[in-house]
Order: sequence, then C-alpha cells, then structure tokens
Amino acid sequence: MESTVFETFESNVRSYCRKYPVVFSKAKGSVLIDQDGKEYIDFLCGAGSCNYGHNNDYIKGKVVEYLMNDGLLHGLDMYSVAKGEFIECLENKVLIPRGYDYKVLFPGPTGTNAVEVALKIARKVKGRSNVLALMGAFHGMSLGSLALTTERSARDACGVALGNVTHVPHPCMMPGLDTIAYIDMLLTDDHSGVDKPAALIVEAVQGEGGINVLSNEWLRDARALCDKHDMLLILDDIQTGCGRTGSFFSFERAGIVPDIVVMAKSIGGIGMPCSIALVKPEYDVLLPGEHNGTFRGFQLAFVAGKAAIEYMLAHDLEAETMRKGRIVEEFLASRLRLIDPSLTFRGLGLMWGIDMGSYPCGTTQKIRKACFEQGLILELSGREDTVVKIMPPLVIEDEQLVQGLGILMKVLAETVSPMSMSPVKQSLVNQVV
Repeated sequence: MESTVFETFESNVRSYCRKYPVVFSKAKGSVLIDQDGKEYIDFLCGAGSCNYGHNNDYIKGKVVEYLMNDGLLHGLDMYSVAKGEFIECLENKVLIPRGYDYKVLFPGPTGTNAVEVALKIARKVKGRSNVLALMGAFHGMSLGSLALTTERSARDACGVALGNVTHVPHPCMMPGLDTIAYIDMLLTDDHSGVDKPAALIVEAVQGEGGINVLSNEWLRDARALCDKHDMLLILDDIQTGCGRTGSFFSFERAGIVPDIVVMAKSIGGIGMPCSIALVKPEYDVLLPGEHNGTFRGFQLAFVAGKAAIEYMLAHDLEAETMRKGRIVEEFLASRLRLIDPSLTFRGLGLMWGIDMGSYPCGTTQKIRKACFEQGLILELSGREDTVVKIMPPLVIEDEQLVQGLGILMKVLAETVSPMSMSPVKQSLVNQVV
C-alpha cells in the first residue's frame, strides 16, 4: 500500500500519520508493525484506547467467538445479551466492590459523546448553564466538549462562539495560588461576574494538557466545594480510566465519589469504539429519547469491554501498572539528571511526561521524530507540545518497557546536549540502550 492514496484522497485534517509516516499493517501486545515488517514499541497506546495491548488474545478470542456465533452487532439501545453481560460485569466486578452506586448510560461511541451527555444532565439537574473547567483541559471536539477544551487551535477551528464555561487555573500553573479558594471566591462574591455553575469537570490527570496530576487533597477539596455550592462534580476518565493510573478509576486514590464519571477509549476493551457515563441514580434525569445515538449499541464493544474487565482482574493489572510505574519513575529519576539536571518529569501509574519547556521550540518534535526512526512511537502534550508523553499498554513486558525508555533516553541525550555531555555521562546514558 502506497501512502499516496492517503495523500491524494484523504482529507487534509489527518494528523497522526504525519508524525509517523509509514503504513502500518499489524500490531501485537506493545508493538506496532509496518507493512515492511519493521517493529515499533508503542508508547502511544492508541491515545489510551489499547490499555490491554493490541490483539489481546483473551479479549480477541471472545470477540471472534461472538462473531462466529452470529451475535447481534448493531442494536441501538435495545436489550441484548452482550450489553446485559457487560453491565452485569461492570457493576458486579468493578462498581459494587468499590462501593459505587451508578446507573450506566451509553451515549455513543466516543469520549466527546460521554462529555456532552454529562453536560446535558448537569444543566438539566441544576437548571443552570455555566460549567467550570480547568485551564489545560481536553474534553473533546464537539461543540459542548470543545467549549471546555482550552487548546487555542482547536477552539479557533470551530467557527462559532464557545460559551457557558468558566475556566480557572489548574493548580500546577500557579503553585502559590490556592485554586480551590479562588473558585470559592468566584462563587461567593456577588461581583465576581461568574454565573453560578451547574458543574465542575476535571481530569484527575490531564493528558493532553501535559500530564498534570491533581493531588488527592485537591480532589477531596473539589468534592467538598461542589457540595458547598450545589454543583455536580464530573470526572473525565476517558484517557485516565481502565487502570491507566494504577486503579480502574483515576480518582480512587482520593477516596471521592464523583456525581458523573465519563469513560471511553479502553472501556471498549481492544480498541472498539465505546463510551459510557456513570451517573448517580438521583441524577438519572434524562427522559427516554432526550439523548440518543445510532452507535450507542455497538455490541462488539460490549463483548470486548466485558472481556477486558475479566482480563484486568485475572492478571491483577492494577497492581502491575503501579509496579511498572515505579520502573518508569526510577528510570527517569536516575537517567534524566545525567542528561540535564533541570529536566523534570511527572505522572502516575503508566502515564508520564517529561517537561521540555525550557528548551527551544521544536525540540520535542525532533525527539518524537528521532524516537520513531529508532523504533519507538510516542506523543507530545502540554503547552506548545513541550511535554514528551510516555503511555505504553498496561500489559507491556518489563524488557520492552525498559528498551523503549532506553531509546528515549538516548534520543534525549543526542538531541539536547550532544556536545556538552561528558564522555562519562554519555557512557552512563548509553548503558540503558
């Protein structure tokens, strides 16, 4: 397959293919393979859609079995065995054991569908239109979700005014500012100019915003703030859910219970399109048909999603993710200081970022390109894409994980300080490859 077919006939809006300009044909586990047979370690993970690995044998087996038995594929929101089994598995193996009482709402196949329905519910429940969101947020590309998203290029492209959202600083932006107290002031002062919101929506770890982790204390304070001001707390777990941060939900570490949780990406198990909104029963207020979607009943996603939960529990992936996260943390802590002591990193579970904001514009793009050429696929995030993002499948083997990190360290060293690094330091860095 020649890439010219895409360049000639596919829309100009395509993005990832420009960063990784080969034609892929296969994938297995934590490896992508192009049509020429070259293998690439995957630190992109379908932007969080392939937590359980590419072509996971257990999940794929359940999907193939379902197909071979002529299982229902398209069901709108009709009752089906596949959907019923998915709901039972999610409730009995994930929600109830954690003490969560949520109704499961199927809004459509994408994360932005889940965010849109969460906004609709919050605004209907509270009778107010404004919503609070954090700067650096990414919640989707449809108009309601895009109003929450702060990326300038994405907002400019929509062509209409985006409103009914008040953005406040993320705690990482201004460490000296008590952002909870700031929000409280906005909602208390009758001269703040901020309309009382229906909800506050947050990512416990901002993915596209630059791997910005909300502390346990901040999350607990946010829950209390929402209660104080009669707002719903919406937790966007689209990229951070399904075990990515070390627990099935990214907010478990804080001991809070959001009013609505939105999930997508790996909730589909094996890259199948699926999204859900988990809604406290008292806020399940939408009447039949007030929200719908043709593909909110993609049965293969239900089959794969159920199998993924079973696989996660059988292989103790939550504990494994935390263990592998410590490998990444220790690796970065010991190697980055050899390259540049000023480099910082942050993350949780298997979601990490290296902050290159102090380097000239374009540095991270060079790093991504060189990594790709050396067999590692990773993405960038944050302001002006200055954060190198590390997000492999949760099932990645330790050896592959270290190999990928080694490629990244080698590229970093060669990109940011090839002339200034002493032979001793260069030798130490090279030992990881």
